[in-house]
Amino acid sequence: MRSPMRRAGAGLLGLLALAVAALALAAPASAEGLPSLGAERLSGIRVDVGALVARGDGPRAQVLQADLIQALRAEFADVSGGRGPTLVVRLRTLSMNSYVGNQGRSGFGGSMDSDYLDGEALLVGRRGEILARHPQLSVVPASSGGAWYDPESERRRVAAIAAHYAGWLRRALPSN
Repeated sequence: MRSPMRRAGAGLLGLLALAVAALALAAPASAEGLPSLGAERLSGIRVDVGALVARGDGPRAQVLQADLIQALRAEFADVSGGRGPTLVVRLRTLSMNSYVGNQGRSGFGGSMDSDYLDGEALLVGRRGEILARHPQLSVVPASSGGAWYDPESERRRVAAIAAHYAGWLRRALPSN
């Protein structure tokens, strides 16, 4: 049996772990921020889903690619249409929870009800050189697509995580 002091200490460690995890998820937007574009404008936006297709997630990867391109074009509209670098987003992992509705906690990390999108953004110069790189992980509630029994739920979940990823990436790329 654990003493009350040990339980309190374990509880504080759990809170500390949650705080560190929250900071880790929020930090990539500024910790390795992309350089300012200054007066330059992006010459293009591309999304590479090759790693997802190679893992057998082809149809969903293609939908995600289309959604993310649309979201990125909307987020970067004010800095697009120039002769500057190309924004290339390479997606590595898309993980969508198969069951929505388990709001319980599973240890120190919180809930299992999250969808994850992991990748990196590259600014690629005209000669193909990588000018900057920014790793990014987006996490959204699996319930972002609405009711799990709705046939369109999973489609909306893909759109929601694409919009989230694009929004945080825009914060990482200053335009002035």
